[in-house]
Amino acid sequence: MDLGLIALAVGMFAATNVDDIVILAMFFGQTAGHRGGAVRVVGQYLGFAAILVISILGALGAGLLPATVIPYLGLLPLALGIRSAWHAWRERRDTADDESVAPGNGPAVLAVAAVTFANGGDNIGVYVPVFTTAGTSGLLVFAVVFLALVAVWCAAGRFFATRPIIARALSRWGHILLPIVLIGLGLLILIEGNAFGV
Repeated sequence: MDLGLIALAVGMFAATNVDDIVILAMFFGQTAGHRGGAVRVVGQYLGFAAILVISILGALGAGLLPATVIPYLGLLPLALGIRSAWHAWRERRDTADDESVAPGNGPAVLAVAAVTFANGGDNIGVYVPVFTTAGTSGLLVFAVVFLALVAVWCAAGRFFATRPIIARALSRWGHILLPIVLIGLGLLILIEGNAFGV
């Protein structure tokens, strides 16, 4: 097995997904204390698998996702952030009216997948050229390493979310931070991609 290729895959994944650890920590923070809540973060795998499939298809010449479309993926986290802010505001208002209302139980699997996909949309632009020259065995190495590292990223996100000081902060402020991060992420993707001529 080519250790250089594995090292390249690890470095490429880490460089293109470092921001996902923060988002995963917030998602895990939202699911804390809810039965089966952490399972919803499996959406990270779904979202990343979609990025990987599109990148491989793009490298094989399928051209499913034109470069001009990638910046508009920022609309996904933007919409989810606005929705999350709306729910947090509504929940806060409802809780003020009725203290017996239980807090939300975290993001749905598809919401996590959508955020992961939108956040990683620019990764496709990095992966496709590399995958194009990797050959079949190289593509297999990249796919296996990337999917293994998604588990490492999820573990890191959970680790950060379960550290007492971080967990307290996420518990207290996560419902505010998540919409801010998602909206900021969406705007960043839109602006950096020059979507709508911004």
